[in-house]
Amino acid sequence: MPDNSSTNTEKVDQAVDVAIRLTLLGLIVYACYLLISPFLQLLIWGAVLATAIYPLYVKLVPRLGNKEGMTATLMVVVTLLLLIVPIYELTISFVDTMQSLNARFEAGTLTVPPPGESVREWPFIGERIFNAWSMASVNLESMMNQYQDELSQLSKRAVGLVAGLGGAVGSFIISTIVAGAFLTFATECYEYAVKVLNRLANDKGRNLVDLGTATVRSVAQGVIGIAIIQACASALGLAVMDVPAYGVWVVLILVLAVVQLPPLLVLAPIVVYVFSVHETVPAVIFAIYALIVSGSDTFLKPLFLGRGMDIPMPVILIGAIGGVIVMGILGLFIGAIVLAVGYTMFSNWLDDSQTTPDPIEESQPNE
Repeated sequence: MPDNSSTNTEKVDQAVDVAIRLTLLGLIVYACYLLISPFLQLLIWGAVLATAIYPLYVKLVPRLGNKEGMTATLMVVVTLLLLIVPIYELTISFVDTMQSLNARFEAGTLTVPPPGESVREWPFIGERIFNAWSMASVNLESMMNQYQDELSQLSKRAVGLVAGLGGAVGSFIISTIVAGAFLTFATECYEYAVKVLNRLANDKGRNLVDLGTATVRSVAQGVIGIAIIQACASALGLAVMDVPAYGVWVVLILVLAVVQLPPLLVLAPIVVYVFSVHETVPAVIFAIYALIVSGSDTFLKPLFLGRGMDIPMPVILIGAIGGVIVMGILGLFIGAIVLAVGYTMFSNWLDDSQTTPDPIEESQPNE
């Protein structure tokens, strides 16, 4: 007769041993997370950027003598130049505009054109903006004294926005360098990701990695790419109409377009300004141009978003928008990937349920 007490003791010892091992494993995983957490967002951004530009990298490597390291370095340098040069130009434009306005204000030659009557009809804030604008057009110094608190808060928010934008630019520079390292070891990173997901998804890791890759490229083209197109088109119109500090408005339009808000939120007040300082015909042309730019995503997204994928475009778009709401800009990609993977798994489950024979029908005898 087996000794039950001895058997129970062995089971308890095994349970304690498993608990200790799991605890130690959890501590190690948590410690690793703490060590990489300061760099986690930069690593994710680097991986996203490397995934988005990898097709171009593959085309350039043979043309540069199959030197992968040199190709990755060249792409990093070009990407940084494409980022730094426009930011430098926008900064110079903003500084020049602010210096000119300050000089004209101190000389007493700064004037503000009176607002149109349509401003009064703006919902919620129209009356207040019309009164402040009218006061500024008559006596700018008196208006600034009366709205000193509001202007102070606005300037603090502007400084915070500029500081945040500077931090984002710095993060993007580091992420671009990280992306260059990922490009150099792209094959190794791909196979490693496949191995990890194979362990988690029953040998379906390659399909999931390919799905995530296609989703990142789709979002990069359909969201980031369209936002850049809208921002560049807006910059052209604002420069032609000689709008003051147009670089600042272009940056705001780019941010709004990335988070899936219409650029018209920025362009509409500018249209009102253009009508107050320009002739009617060019102002009307600019208003029509602004409407076209703001609505261009309605026909550009079907062309770019979800291209080359089996995932419907609304799924990718909903994932991108939801990701932005939950996680910020990085959620554009993570949200789209998560929803695309979830949609694929749900679709596969439905397909499997349709192909699996019904056990009730199988149990019925043939007539």
